[in-house]
Amino acid sequence: MKKNVIVPVILAGGSGSRLWPLSRQLHPKQLIALNSSKTMLQETVLRLSSLSEAADPIVICNDDHRFMVAEQLREVGIKPGAILLEPEGRNTAPAIGVCSIEAASRYTDPILLVLPADHFIADPSAFTEAVRKGAGEAEQGRLITFGIVPDGPETGYGYIQKGGPLDSGAFQIKRFVEKPDLETAESYVTSGEYLWNSGMFLFKASAILKEFHSLVPEILSACEAARKKAIVDLDFIRLDAPSFHASPSDSIDYAIMEKTGQGVMVPLEAGWSDLGSWEALWQVGKKDLKSNVTHGDVLTHDVRNSFLHAESRMIAAVGLENHIVVETPDAVLVSPRDRVQDVRKMVEYMRLMGREEAISHRRVYRPWGSYETIAMDNRFQVKRITVKPGAKLSAQKHYHRAEHWVVVRGTAVVERDGESILLREDESIYIPLGATHRLENPGKIPLDLIEVQSGSYLGEDDIVRFDDVYGRVPEVS
Repeated sequence: MKKNVIVPVILAGGSGSRLWPLSRQLHPKQLIALNSSKTMLQETVLRLSSLSEAADPIVICNDDHRFMVAEQLREVGIKPGAILLEPEGRNTAPAIGVCSIEAASRYTDPILLVLPADHFIADPSAFTEAVRKGAGEAEQGRLITFGIVPDGPETGYGYIQKGGPLDSGAFQIKRFVEKPDLETAESYVTSGEYLWNSGMFLFKASAILKEFHSLVPEILSACEAARKKAIVDLDFIRLDAPSFHASPSDSIDYAIMEKTGQGVMVPLEAGWSDLGSWEALWQVGKKDLKSNVTHGDVLTHDVRNSFLHAESRMIAAVGLENHIVVETPDAVLVSPRDRVQDVRKMVEYMRLMGREEAISHRRVYRPWGSYETIAMDNRFQVKRITVKPGAKLSAQKHYHRAEHWVVVRGTAVVERDGESILLREDESIYIPLGATHRLENPGKIPLDLIEVQSGSYLGEDDIVRFDDVYGRVPEVS
C-alpha cells in the first residue's frame, strides 16, 4: 500500500433545498453549475489538481445520484478511488467514518482531506497552501479544521474561537459556537478571535479512527459493519443498509471535533463560500453597474442589488431592489434577498403537498442520458429523450401505455419483440402496449428523439425490466 499520501474525501450527499428551484432532491446543488461552466462537484475535484500529494478521491454520495456523480467525474477526467453509496443520509460523522475505513484499507495511514462537494473557493492557491500547512499538523496526530477569516458578520455560519497560536501559524481551538444572531456575529468579527466554521477537515486516518473509537464507538461499529457487508455494484460500493442505518445520525463537529483534545484550526482566507443560499450567490457573482447579478435572458429597468436567473424564458423586471428571481421551466421563485433562508420552508411545504417540483426537474437524468416532459394531458404525454453515444436503455415493456418514437438527431437501433430496426433522422417506430422493446444509440453523437406516450396510465413505475446494463432493479425507473 502507498504511504504519505493525502486522500481527498468528497462529501457529495445532501439536497441543497435553499437553492430551489435549481437544486432539487434528485438533482442537488453539488451537481449543478452555479458560478461557472463546471458543477460544484467538478470544481471541488479540479481544485485538487495543484496538490501533487493528492491521491484519487474517495466520493460518498446518495444512491439516487450515483450515475450523475460518476458521469460528472468522467467529464473532467477524474478517476475516483472509490464511490461509496449511502443507503440514507446519516449526517457527516458516519460518512467520514466509513470513508476513513475505506482509505485506511487502500493506503498506509493516509492523511484525509475532507471536503464538501458544494463549496466555492475564489483563490485555489491559498487553499492549497493552507492544506499543506495543515498537513504538517496532521502528521503529528492532530485533527485539523479550516477556519474561514470572516469578511463581515454572518449569521448563517457557525464560528470557532481561536485558542493559543502554534509555531505553524495554526491555532488551538478554544470552542465551537452555533450560528449567532447579528449582534453577536458583529462582536465576534470585531474581536478578531472568531473564524467561520468551514466544514473542511484534515487528519490522519489512524487519528480520526482512534477518536471515533474513543468518543463515538457506536458510530464506528456501524460504519465498520456497513463497509464489511458492502457489495460492489458496477463502479460503486453499496454500503450495507441495515448496518449504516444503525449508526446514530450526527455531525463530525458534535461527534468528534467539539470533544477531542487534538483539534487544531488553520486559518483560510481564500474567498470561500458554501453557496448555501441565493444571497450567497449574489455575494460572489459578477455584478453590473447597478449591483445586479444576472444569468440567461434577463431584461431590467430600474433594478438594483438583485439576483435574476433565467433558465428557459425571458425575465423582464421593473423597479425591483434587493430581490431574488429564479426561473426554471416548471417553477419561478421570487423573494426579497433578506428572506432567502426561508426558501427551504417553501420546499418542505411543497413536499407535504406532494408536489413533484420539490423532487425533480422536468429534465430527469438517467445513466444512459436524460428525458424531459414537453407536454402532458389526460391519456397522453410527450417527451424529449436524449441517449448518449454507445448507451442503451433497458429491455422493457409497459402494461398501460404505447409509445411512438420519432428520431430528430442521430441514429437509433430499436429492438421490438425480437426484431432489430435501424432508425435514422426523420424516421419513426411504433411500440404497441405490452411489446418488449429496447433503445440504443450506436452512433458517435447524441441521439435525440420525440416520444409520444398514450394510454390509461403514464407513470414512470409502469415498467417491467428484463435486462439492464446499469444494474438497476426491475421496479425502479
